[in-house]
Amino acid sequence: MSAIPDVTQTNFESEVLQHSQPVLVDFWAPWCGPCRMLSPIVEKVAAANSGKAKFVKLNTDENPNLAGQYQVSGIPCLILFKDGQPVDRIVGYVPENVVSSMLGKHVA
Repeated sequence: MSAIPDVTQTNFESEVLQHSQPVLVDFWAPWCGPCRMLSPIVEKVAAANSGKAKFVKLNTDENPNLAGQYQVSGIPCLILFKDGQPVDRIVGYVPENVVSSMLGKHVA
């Protein structure tokens, strides 16, 4: 079971858009192999950045409207939100250093 909480259409605004810290959203789906490969990497980066940013997962199969709203055309897709706005994204499977580096550009 993932240590990273799930968000849905219902709580996306309160958990992501209105959050005071940067929030990294992992857009994924259960059938997506690269998503399952990326998940432990995101969890590792989340553990390393505990307290600096918030990490959540969004199942695109269950929340297609949000995926569409943020132009998520391929998964896995990591989108970093800051002050309610998407500021950076990574599409596809990437190694840990790429996720850490993207986060590092936006997190103090």
